[in-house]
Amino acid sequence: MIDVIAIIIAIASVLAALGHVGYLALLNNAAGKRAGGAPVAQYVRSRWAIAGGTTAASLLAWLLTSGGPTLDILAIIIAVGSGGVAMKSLQSTQTKYRSGG
Repeated sequence: MIDVIAIIIAIASVLAALGHVGYLALLNNAAGKRAGGAPVAQYVRSRWAIAGGTTAASLLAWLLTSGGPTLDILAIIIAVGSGGVAMKSLQSTQTKYRSGG
């Protein structure tokens, strides 16, 4: 049972991390097409390390779910941490560059 829980949490963590990567990619693409987008592109470049790190940690957590119960617990801890950091980073980026309203 712990294995199923660990897998679900790990997959959610990977999706959160990939969501952050995707948002940064879209933001970078938009900044490249717009005159005066250099500050946004610079910000995105500074955030790639966090996005890559959380994605790698999430994928590692998913990989660890193929082990026993001890590795499943470790995978849950890593997945929750990396997913949380990815979501917080995504939300802060969205808040910084939110438009409309």
